[in-house]
Amino acid sequence: MAAPETNPPPAAGMAQGVIVILAGFLPILAIVALTPAVPQMVAQFAQVPGASTLVPLAVTAPGLMTALFSPLMGWCADRLGRRSLLIWATAIYGVLGIAPFFLDSLTAIFATRLALGICEAAILTVTNTLIADYYPEAGRRNWLTAQAAFGPVFGVSVLIGSGALAAVNWHWSFMIYAVALPMAVAMAIWLFEPAHKRQEQGARPAPFPARHAAAFGAVTLFSASLYYVYIVQIGLAFEGIGLRAADKMGMLVGLANIGVFLGGLAFKPLSQRLNAAGQVAAFLAFVGAGMIGIGLAGSVPVMTTFATIQQFGAGILIPALVLWAMKDVPSHHRGRVMGIWSACFFLGQFTSPLAVSMVRLTGLSIGGAFAALGGTAIAAGVIAAVKARRNA
Repeated sequence: MAAPETNPPPAAGMAQGVIVILAGFLPILAIVALTPAVPQMVAQFAQVPGASTLVPLAVTAPGLMTALFSPLMGWCADRLGRRSLLIWATAIYGVLGIAPFFLDSLTAIFATRLALGICEAAILTVTNTLIADYYPEAGRRNWLTAQAAFGPVFGVSVLIGSGALAAVNWHWSFMIYAVALPMAVAMAIWLFEPAHKRQEQGARPAPFPARHAAAFGAVTLFSASLYYVYIVQIGLAFEGIGLRAADKMGMLVGLANIGVFLGGLAFKPLSQRLNAAGQVAAFLAFVGAGMIGIGLAGSVPVMTTFATIQQFGAGILIPALVLWAMKDVPSHHRGRVMGIWSACFFLGQFTSPLAVSMVRLTGLSIGGAFAALGGTAIAAGVIAAVKARRNA
């Protein structure tokens, strides 16, 4: 009797990779898109007690929800499947994202932002999981390199677009979230459920890689805390050496962001030559050297140069950590593993200002805090380099 024919699982190609990495950029919208609208929103809600605090919190609130809900979304991805969760999360993200266009209550806007963060947790977790599901390690490296290199271009494009919309009215800034709706349609057309959902049913699962998750989770939280120091505090560092012109500061920060693009491009050859610990050592070395230089700089050109070095390390940081988190993880645990990674990375948004505040309690200036935390990064990089050498 002839064996029944089975259809081979579909193979992921260019379309799937492009959709997944574009979807991975959606969480950037949660903060970048609203930056130009913040002053207008503060003025609009001036009569609301604490508006000067609540409006910026509304911008960053999705990050908190991402940190809290990513592990749950990873569990859902493993138990219920990737494709449907991602499509629904993206569609709801688009609806919630544009909802404040129709709202005039700060409380209602804040609520939509919190709900948006839950969708963001699903999107970030599932997109990273699908990169691991769809591609072997070489393919993962290629797509993570593309994501890291073109992320800054996407961020700047969003900032320019949201600035133009904010010039019309702060409500219009939220319309940039509408891009998620056609993206959800593209997902429904081109994405497919990974083969493991069909082939591994009934198989005895391997145990959850708890030690691996604890290791990359701790390193991710530490690294993200350093990563966000620059994002949140670089304006204060420039002010500390006398630069107060916002337009010039923005131009210099944009110039330094070239480092992220170059670091993203450097990730692929670097990851081919170094193991996971070596990659961690590399980005910590660049981030640490850049932060020390920022802290000790006495002129704007010197600070901009070291900011570019720091950003070069930041361009390596995210793809290196994601590739490490994915490595050798069984497919039925990938969602939870990437959920833990997402939670640890976004938790760094909140631990980063605390770290700076603790350092400054010793009496250091903002420059001194940069230098001290940069030294911490270098010390951690040395430990990672020793680990890399032992594992070579």
